[in-house]
Amino acid sequence: MKRTHRYPSCLKATRLSFALATLCVAFAGSSSFAAQTGQPSFVPFQQFLNGIKSANADAYVARGQNAVKDSASFASMQQYVLGLYQNAHVSQSFLLGNDHFDCILVQEQPSARKQGLTHVATPPPVDALQPQGMTGGGTLNSLNQAIGISSQLAENDKIDALGHSRVCAADTIPMRRITLEELSRFPTLKAYFQKSPDGAEQLPTNQIVPPQVYSHKYSYTYQYVTNIGQTDTINLWSPYVNTSADQIFSLAQSWTVGTTGTTQTAEVGWQNYPGKYGDERSRLFIYWTADGYVNTGCYNLDCSAFVQTNSSWYFGGPFSNYSTVGGAQYEFLAQYYLYQGNWWLGLGSPGNVTWVGYYPATLYGSGPMSTSAQLIEFGSESVGSTSWPAEGSGNFASSGWSYAGYQRELWYWAPGGAADWVSLTAAEPSPSCYSIAGPYWGGYTPPSNYWGYYFYFGGPGGTTC
Repeated sequence: MKRTHRYPSCLKATRLSFALATLCVAFAGSSSFAAQTGQPSFVPFQQFLNGIKSANADAYVARGQNAVKDSASFASMQQYVLGLYQNAHVSQSFLLGNDHFDCILVQEQPSARKQGLTHVATPPPVDALQPQGMTGGGTLNSLNQAIGISSQLAENDKIDALGHSRVCAADTIPMRRITLEELSRFPTLKAYFQKSPDGAEQLPTNQIVPPQVYSHKYSYTYQYVTNIGQTDTINLWSPYVNTSADQIFSLAQSWTVGTTGTTQTAEVGWQNYPGKYGDERSRLFIYWTADGYVNTGCYNLDCSAFVQTNSSWYFGGPFSNYSTVGGAQYEFLAQYYLYQGNWWLGLGSPGNVTWVGYYPATLYGSGPMSTSAQLIEFGSESVGSTSWPAEGSGNFASSGWSYAGYQRELWYWAPGGAADWVSLTAAEPSPSCYSIAGPYWGGYTPPSNYWGYYFYFGGPGGTTC
């Protein structure tokens, strides 16, 4: 999965000087879509499907950067894509980054069809989006100046370069197109669904002992507490992932975890994963597993799991803006909440959050997350073999505001629905590469201050992690 990127050569150093890091991250933080080059040609949806039907394994197996291992594996990918879009009607399509997105009727998306839904579930009430009666003194001055994202796309990015609207009509949702080009970068269909390419994914608090092909590194915080959801405002960055050095991905996220028996999760955050998405930009992602990442799970809408109900967010899509070192700080709020048998996901900015969709609790069978979660985790993760990419901004947590990544407004819902502040433990398994500063209390007096409990995270990565 090695790729050649068009990013500045300064990013190819393992550990960057502060000045070079500032220059490179500033480049990555600029508004994204209008200035792109090499955007793919537009392919109408029916033409795309016809191409899937007529595709030949010889054009994919052992060709170029493709990793699909044989014609049988290719055939299973081909049939999967055709099944994914079976009977789906597309009202419009558009380009976003190097991807096509298709506007599909809510009830014709793969998860709704597989689960036989005749209607989508009722979302939680609006007053569940914010904790009630949770205030506390304290001011952070400049720390309140972050730019909250209520949509991935800036106003001037809502039409693609060919004039197609990127806003889906009512009762439709934007689904990132799943292509054979993407699938064939993985050896098998199962490998495509896995969170990391060797299938050795784990939680930060439950790391796998080698041997494994790739190693996972973290800077994170956690709390064991029975809960029905949590909230997290995540500082948005796009750290460089050097695939020529066998670096795989870098992300920041929250994990809502069931730990009684098998590990089950509902996850959300941003992730730079060139081997999956085909470029060097962080994307909005969700992920789930019902059996410890063994046989279940997938990203975004790649399998029939998450039911998207709102069209304002683009799973697997990039953002218009990213934070810059010493400059503008962008963030988005993400929260999971178990309501009437569904793990609802809210996305937006503090005070302006929308319920976007849900994982049905039935996905988790009789496991712990059918009724609650027992662990919450917040932080960053990177994957590599002999070299690991930067996490967050690429600076250590001690760099602080606008120089290190942060996560803030951290609280959870107790069973019964009461909101409680977190009591987190910080962990630094790889302190030579990544660190945590905090958690700290920053005050909570909406609408002027939404900081609450927060921490800084991240670091430069390297070869000695």
